[in-house]
Amino acid sequence: MKKGILLITLALLGLNLAYATNGDNLIGVGPTSRAMGGVGIAKAQDAISAIFSNPATLTQIEGDEFNFAGTYFNPTVKANVNTTTPLGSWKAESQDKAYAVPAIGLSYKIDEKMTFGIGAYGVSGMGVDYRNKDLGGQMNTKLSVMKFVPALAYKNGNFSYGLGFDIDYQAADFGSGLAHNYALGARLGANYEYGKWNFGLVYVTPQNVKHERIFDFDGDSTFDNLKLENPAQYGLGISHKCTDKLTSSVEVKYLDWENADGYKDFDWKSQVVYSLGLNYKATDKISLRAGYNYGENPVKKHDNFNMMGSTIVQGKTMNNLNYEYFRIIGFPAIVEHHITLGFGYQLNPKVSLNLGYKHAFEKTIKETFAAGSIESKLSEDAFDFGLSFKF
Repeated sequence: MKKGILLITLALLGLNLAYATNGDNLIGVGPTSRAMGGVGIAKAQDAISAIFSNPATLTQIEGDEFNFAGTYFNPTVKANVNTTTPLGSWKAESQDKAYAVPAIGLSYKIDEKMTFGIGAYGVSGMGVDYRNKDLGGQMNTKLSVMKFVPALAYKNGNFSYGLGFDIDYQAADFGSGLAHNYALGARLGANYEYGKWNFGLVYVTPQNVKHERIFDFDGDSTFDNLKLENPAQYGLGISHKCTDKLTSSVEVKYLDWENADGYKDFDWKSQVVYSLGLNYKATDKISLRAGYNYGENPVKKHDNFNMMGSTIVQGKTMNNLNYEYFRIIGFPAIVEHHITLGFGYQLNPKVSLNLGYKHAFEKTIKETFAAGSIESKLSEDAFDFGLSFKF
């Protein structure tokens, strides 16, 4: 069975995905963590969330576990362009359909101190499709990131330490054809258990992907390269077992967009993300979950920009009107407030079913300038399904 699980993991590595919520990162992975606002740095929710949030928490999982999960992700993106420029004046809703995002995770106890984990999941992405709607440029963008992460955790008394190796597959298409590449990185975590409290720390290294011949930024009829770097991340989490039935978790993360290639070129600011999650054990078989997640919109506004000026994007000179249109209409990763709910049911001693729902409230970004205005609105709904197997 363990060999079969590994083969499934490798097969899912090739699947594509899209969209996200803290900037262009998912607030969490798996229905349990996402139903609790994406928490998991201090307390493992399952094998998937442990590998994603903090590999040190793998030691908290009892026995050996395999998780399979899927997310039906349905963003609603709208554009309102009102200009006297060649962009014209038009309104439309992005024609992108809902996305299916897979995630799987495995944890295996090597001995009393060592735990091995492996996960494959969609973690990042965004995009719009305004083809046949956009009068100026037929805006159509896609970005997706898949991660494959083997991890190892070591427990020494009340302390646990974890290390995961990130293997990223990143694909992007800005309307000129697909460009894809790979990156390597690492995530390091630590956890301390004190009575009913757990404290966790995690650091994820920046991971840089070079997309070759992806877009003509300077208008010279030659496709240019673009580096897009998944930013460095720092996280702190605290979990408390309030009663025999209720566990609460809070955490704060820092996503360093403003120092990441690609994102700093399009003037994103770094984010501080706050998460709160509750897990209530209503009966021996039923768990109820709820959460909240907030991260300020990272896309900076440039009101009254000089449309005749230019901006340098990784060595290429891009007209300001096209630059702002690309930022605001093409990549509006702007939502801030998320509420989450979830439900878990233990089918038998070895199998559990988990369901979750997330809503990101609508957020608007609008820039005005001498020749008019450009505006994007984004809201999101997501439905999660998962099965956990003990073996």
